[in-house]
Amino acid sequence: MNSKKLLTKGIAALLGLSMIAGCSSKPADEQPAGDDEKVAVTVTVWGPQEDQSDDNGKWLQTQCEAFAAEHPEWDITFKYGVCSEGDAKTMVTQDSAKAADVYMFANDQIPDLLKAGAIAELGGKTLDAIKAANSATTVNTVTYEGAVYGVPFTANTWFMFYDKSVFSDEDAKSLDAMLTKGKVAFPLSNSWYIAAFYVANGCTLFGADGGDAAAGFDFGGDKAAAVTNYLVDLVANPNFVNGDVSTGNDIDAFFSGTWDYQKALDAYGDNLGIAPAPSFTLDGELKQMKSFAGSKAIGVNPTTALYAEHPEIAVALAAYLGGTAAQQAHYDTRNIIPTDSSINIGDDLLAKAQMDTMGYASIVQPLQADMGNYWTPAQSMGEELVAGTVTHDNAAEKTEAMNTTMNTAGVQ
Repeated sequence: MNSKKLLTKGIAALLGLSMIAGCSSKPADEQPAGDDEKVAVTVTVWGPQEDQSDDNGKWLQTQCEAFAAEHPEWDITFKYGVCSEGDAKTMVTQDSAKAADVYMFANDQIPDLLKAGAIAELGGKTLDAIKAANSATTVNTVTYEGAVYGVPFTANTWFMFYDKSVFSDEDAKSLDAMLTKGKVAFPLSNSWYIAAFYVANGCTLFGADGGDAAAGFDFGGDKAAAVTNYLVDLVANPNFVNGDVSTGNDIDAFFSGTWDYQKALDAYGDNLGIAPAPSFTLDGELKQMKSFAGSKAIGVNPTTALYAEHPEIAVALAAYLGGTAAQQAHYDTRNIIPTDSSINIGDDLLAKAQMDTMGYASIVQPLQADMGNYWTPAQSMGEELVAGTVTHDNAAEKTEAMNTTMNTAGVQ
């Protein structure tokens, strides 16, 4: 464990806050107020511009004011700053003590935020609520070295768009069935996607849950070679296309995420179907494809003056902004698909596909430093498969070479 993380844990332990680090018998939001006098504080909150615009109902400001109304014991003045989830790592760590008390961030930034001491571990009732509202995969997206560092509010993953005039909803559960009826495009040469096949047959990245750095990549052996052999046949199938719906005019299904919804709607119109990635048959057994998954979350900055004096306020606000009511409002105002499984999404196919993917058809994209060693070897395998240079004769050899490169990249 690095020194920054020890420092963050140490501060929390000294404060005795189980909501933050599980070190007290009483969570932060259960600490006695001490007297009836209101606590006057200024809370700085950072979020993307879209969440603060009039066009979207000023979601951030509205939710913060709703939080304040629920806590009359605190006299809160809010200060807002613009910071996208993708920029949080850069902006918060520039001078964390003067940065936001509560901010929104992309989950893959947790290791860097933690190195800077700029994100607090969550525990107690907050952690219980996170686990109760979200799938295990979603919780794992904000888990690093066994601790949880954010309140997730939406996912980042991919799934399948398809033409319902070509495939039935039952067909969409089986890649084998789909390939007998229409053209299926899949970005096999993109390393963010190709892992779905290997993971389906038991290959792992840093252990079963992505949290074991020493385990490295397990993309070798018979289980991995069997997948490579399957992919050799997949590429040879006349109904398979490497790419997406833009690759040709006769593509009946493709794989992407929420960002390509309009592209899918333009292609399939009223016949648009959306579902998690399907299963495929390998050596007579069904294997569920699994996408990489990440999330966006609400984080708490443990280096600010607010945290030093009233950490319970910062944690409670983060929990509220990532909670059910705020996620519902986020969905209603900006169509931000929730992670909270209790939220009613009605007949929204896009939201259902993403939530189902997080529920059973995805794995967490690991937050390990050596994850960077995965991308190029996996991409090269996909490119060679598409080019036809990987064959049944050399599949096992090529697979072992990929696995070796993943596990030795960067090693001097």
